[in-house]
Amino acid sequence: MANHKSSIKRIRQTKTRTLHNKYYAKTMRNAVRKLRAMTNKEEALKMYPSVQKMLDKLAKVHIIHKNKAANIKSGVAVYINKLA
Repeated sequence: MANHKSSIKRIRQTKTRTLHNKYYAKTMRNAVRKLRAMTNKEEALKMYPSVQKMLDKLAKVHIIHKNKAANIKSGVAVYINKLA
């Protein structure tokens, strides 16, 4: 167990931030999953900018890596373009 006041506070902060980051990462994963499940191209094109914005924001604050965000955006764009 931590002995210093600062390390006790650091543990509290880490728990809070971890919970916050997990929430947003899970929300992003669900949005991507929902977008990939779509079969209508028009609906997917409407939803794509919001998912793209979410990915960029999470990459900016280092919740996910910027290359992961780019990779997901690219994959989703390819998926949408293949829809009929």
